[in-house]
Amino acid sequence: MKKLIFAGLLSMLLPKQAVAQAFKEVDYTPDQTKFVLFAPNNAKQVTVRIYKDGLGGKAIKTVKMQKTSNEQWSTTIKGDLMGKFYTFDIGKGECPGVFAKAVGVNGKRGAIIDMKKTDPEHWCCDQHPVLKSPADLVIYEMHHRDFSINRKDAKYPGKFLALTEPWAIEHLKSLGVNAIHILPSYDYGSVDETRLNEPQYNWGYDPVNYNIPEGGYSTNPYKPEVRIKEFKQMVKAMHDAGIRVILDVVYNHTYDIEHSNFQRTYPDYFYRKTADGKYSNGSGCGNETASEKPMMRQFMIESVKYWINEYHIDGFRFDLMGVHDIETMNAIRQAVDDIDPTIFIYGEGWSAGSCAYPQEKLGMKANIPQMPCIAAFSDEIRDALRGPFSDDTKPAFLAGEPGHKESIKFGIAGAICHPQVDMTKVNYSVEPWATEPTQMISYVSCHDDMCLVDRLRSSIPGITTEELIKLDMLAQTAVFTSQGVPFMLSGEELLRNKKGVHNSFESPDSINELPWENLKKYPQVFCYYKDLIQLRKNHPAFRLGNADLVRKHLEFIDTPEGAVAFRLKNYAGRDDWRNIIVVLNANKEPIEITIPDSRYTIVCCDGNINENGLGTVTGTKTVVDSQSALIIHD
Repeated sequence: MKKLIFAGLLSMLLPKQAVAQAFKEVDYTPDQTKFVLFAPNNAKQVTVRIYKDGLGGKAIKTVKMQKTSNEQWSTTIKGDLMGKFYTFDIGKGECPGVFAKAVGVNGKRGAIIDMKKTDPEHWCCDQHPVLKSPADLVIYEMHHRDFSINRKDAKYPGKFLALTEPWAIEHLKSLGVNAIHILPSYDYGSVDETRLNEPQYNWGYDPVNYNIPEGGYSTNPYKPEVRIKEFKQMVKAMHDAGIRVILDVVYNHTYDIEHSNFQRTYPDYFYRKTADGKYSNGSGCGNETASEKPMMRQFMIESVKYWINEYHIDGFRFDLMGVHDIETMNAIRQAVDDIDPTIFIYGEGWSAGSCAYPQEKLGMKANIPQMPCIAAFSDEIRDALRGPFSDDTKPAFLAGEPGHKESIKFGIAGAICHPQVDMTKVNYSVEPWATEPTQMISYVSCHDDMCLVDRLRSSIPGITTEELIKLDMLAQTAVFTSQGVPFMLSGEELLRNKKGVHNSFESPDSINELPWENLKKYPQVFCYYKDLIQLRKNHPAFRLGNADLVRKHLEFIDTPEGAVAFRLKNYAGRDDWRNIIVVLNANKEPIEITIPDSRYTIVCCDGNINENGLGTVTGTKTVVDSQSALIIHD
C-alpha cells in the first residue's frame, strides 16, 4: 500500500514519462542513441555533446535537446555511438548527467559501452551468500587502499582486484567475517585518476558519479569498462568465498554544489535551503541533498536498485542517514525487499549539523522505530566502552571509569527495551530506539575517529602493551557477545594504529595502511578475534535476533563497578551450552561475583578462548581476571 501511495504522489508531481525516463539518460542501439535529461523548463538551451575521448579534445558532435514534456528534455542522435563519450550542458557547465553508468577518466564525461561485456565469467550464476538473519552478520569495514597497499605479496595493491587475490580471501575467511563494508567505492572527486602513479589518499566521502565504481581503484581509469568489470570481479570473488559486500553510500551531500552533476543539470532542485535562502549544511560538507523531493527520492531508490541488480551488492551503509527523511528510507527498504529482503540496510543515525527539514521526519537514531528493518550505529556502547567522540583523551569503562554500566548493558541488549536496563543512566538516549536487536550496530571503532589502539593510548596515559592488548580484546568481547549486529574496523585484528590521527580521511599510507607484519608480532590478537567470532557463530544464544527472545533469555548479573555481567539462560541452542555467563571486567584487579549454582566449563579466560574448555567453575562464586572477559557455560 505504501508503495502505491508513493507512486501516486510522484505521478501527481511529475509526468509518468519523466519519472520513467529521467534515470535512463542514455538509451543506446547500434542505429541511434536517445538522450533524456531531467532539467528545468526555463532552461534557455540544453545541449548534448559527443566526444571521441573521455578527456580533452573538441566535441565531434553538438546537438540541441528539445523540451518534450514537463521538466524533460530529449534528443536522438543517429548512428552507432558505441565507445563514444558524452556530456550534457544547460549553461552551467558540462557534466555526464546524474545517472551515468560509465565514465571516462575523472568522471568528466559519460561513456557509451556494452555493459554485458563487463560481466566476469559466471556472473549470471553469482548469488548473494546465504543469510538467515542480520544477527548472523559479522561486518568488517575496510578501505581498499588501507587493506592491501602494504601487503608485500599483493599483485594489485590498493585496487578492487586485491580482494580477488588468495591472500586476501584467506585472511578474511580465516578471521571469520562474512560481510565486508567497503568505504565509498563509487566515482569520487578527491583523487586525480590521471596521476595514479603518485600516492593519493582519500576515504571517498566526496561523491561525483554515484552509480559508477571509482577509477582510482581500477587498473585503468581511462577505459570505462575496466573499473566496472574489476569491481564485479571483486564482488564475485567475495561471494565465492561466502562473504557479502556492503557498499557505503553518501547520498546526503555532493563534493561541492557548483560543479556537481545535480546542480549542473537542474540548479537548486536537489539541495535544501534554509529559510533565508542559504544552502543548508546538515552534512557538514557545505551542502545537503533534499531526499524528500520526488526526483531526489527516486534517484536514491533507483541508484540502490542499480547497485543490487548490476553489481550484486548485498547491503548498504548510509552515511549521515539522519540527513535523509524517514519516508525515503522506508521507500528504499521496500524497493530492496522487492528484490531480496536479506539485503541489509544500516546507517549513521545522526547528521553533522542542523538540517533544513523537521528533525522528527529525519532518519535519526531516535526515529529507528519508524524505519522497520533498517539499523543504526550505537554510539551508546561505543562511547561507554572507550570514551566520547568529542574528547579523545577522556576515558570510560575500559579505563575502569565508573558510571558506564547501564550504557553497556543497553548495547549488549541490542538497544531494545529490557527490564534490567535503567534508561535514566544510559548515555545519549532517554528511551530504547530499536524495536529489534538487529536494528543496532554494535561497535567500538570504525574508520571515523581514532582506531581502538590509538584511543586506548590517548585516554589511558602510560598504558603498557600488555594492558593495551588485554583491553582491546575486552572491548571486542563486548561487541561480539552483544545482541546487535557486530561490526569491526579492518586491521583491529592486527592491533593497527593510525599514529594517533583522529580524522585520517586524507592522511598518507603511512598512517592508514594495515600493519600486516603484526600477524607475526601479535599473533595472540588475531587468534582471539578469530576465536571470538567463531564463538558467536557457533552459539546462537549470542545472536537471538528477536527482541522478545532477548528479554526472555538475557539476564544481567550484579557486579561491582567497572564490570558488566550477563547470563544467556535456558536457551537450547546447543544441549551442552544451555546457560552461558559472560563477565567483562575492566578493573585492574580481579573481581569475584555471585552466579547461579552449577558446574561450569570455562571457554574464555584471561585473553584465551577454547570452546573445548580451559577449566571448570563449581558453585555460586567465580573470580574474573583483571582487564579481561570470562565466559563460562553449564
